[in-house]
Amino acid sequence: MRMVDIIEKKRDGQKLSKAEIEFFVKGVVDGSIPDYQASALLMAICLNGMDDEETLQLTQFMAASGDQIDLSPIPGIKVDKHSTGGVGDKTTLIIGPIVAACGAPVAKMSGRGLGHTGGTIDKLESIPGFRTELPTGEFINAVKAAGLAVVGQTGNLVPADKKLYALRDVTATVRSIPLIAASIMSKKLAAGADAIVLDVKVGSGAFMKTVDEAKKLAKAMVDIGNGAGRKTVAVITDMDKPLGNAVGNALEVKEAIEVLKGKGPEDITEVCLTLAGKMLELAGKGDFETCRKLAREAIDSRKALEKLKDMIKNQHGLPDVVSDTSLLPKAVHTLEYKAKDNGYIKSISSDILGVASMLLGAGRATKESTIDPAAGIVLLKKPGDKVSRGEPVLVLHANQADLFDASVREIERAVVISPDKPEMPPLILDMVE
Repeated sequence: MRMVDIIEKKRDGQKLSKAEIEFFVKGVVDGSIPDYQASALLMAICLNGMDDEETLQLTQFMAASGDQIDLSPIPGIKVDKHSTGGVGDKTTLIIGPIVAACGAPVAKMSGRGLGHTGGTIDKLESIPGFRTELPTGEFINAVKAAGLAVVGQTGNLVPADKKLYALRDVTATVRSIPLIAASIMSKKLAAGADAIVLDVKVGSGAFMKTVDEAKKLAKAMVDIGNGAGRKTVAVITDMDKPLGNAVGNALEVKEAIEVLKGKGPEDITEVCLTLAGKMLELAGKGDFETCRKLAREAIDSRKALEKLKDMIKNQHGLPDVVSDTSLLPKAVHTLEYKAKDNGYIKSISSDILGVASMLLGAGRATKESTIDPAAGIVLLKKPGDKVSRGEPVLVLHANQADLFDASVREIERAVVISPDKPEMPPLILDMVE
């Protein structure tokens, strides 16, 4: 078998065989296929696509390219959740404890943030002492003990994806539904869960900018999951505006704790109840409406809050942060951004606000960048709210005051005020099952 023949076949819009896809994935991992040939096939896939069968096979061979986690020692149906990323998206910190409190084990591997999208692992590491790197045995024992653990991805989980993503990033082939779906789902399959709920974000702060794009990606990933024998559903949620009020690592942990106390913003609470309800439904806890009520009860009873505390303790973090959020990292400097006009907040562009937060130290410009866990932005007003000139809209948090100017310049582009009250889109846009 020759790589040039496989490239030629996909260049001409033909379907690749299972053996050809396996040859490609193995060759990328062992280095026998040079980058220029791998890049050529990625471009051919980007231009001509893959059908459902090809995409499933690509995903399964990628998942099998490295370590695969065996969660069978954990009793019950293990449900995983994945978000396609967004600004202020701290849903894992809220949903995990809710689902665990309702009796469904959550053994989750999460990633770090790059650019303006925050990573769950970075957020958890803002909790003093919290360990996100656990050996597999300790990870499984932590889930068995508390019903919940969230760790970073192992070094050899889906090495094919690491190599292919690096090539896609520099060859303008990132925006391909089959390649995006295979990248995400290969990691979910390798992580070992029995069922998967996908939170597909759409809007200015998300990778998918339109609902149609998001639906295509959601369907591709649901088809992969179900084709691989994992019960999979997708919820399409709005990311035109930041989720919740906090953007930044310790600030988002604090807000997640507030949600679990029943005092959090309505939007993040609503999205989390929906996602937790779908996870519990897949775990066999009842129909969706019953499961959504279970999720609500887990918050109202404080059982979910106790699960978060248990997880922090099991992963060597400081559990007292749950009752005293002042123990989280706190920025030395704050700056209020005030409204320039009277009217209504028409929009706060999520992607621009994410960049503004990154400039304060809350995100990474490159993989080597260091994150400041205390940095970030808190929204005092959201799209649809009425404001007066000079009224505070946002509060910036930073440990270096000289970072404010560049961040404020971005915020001035992000915040739009209009004389008329805007119509707000729903938070939950669709579900794909």
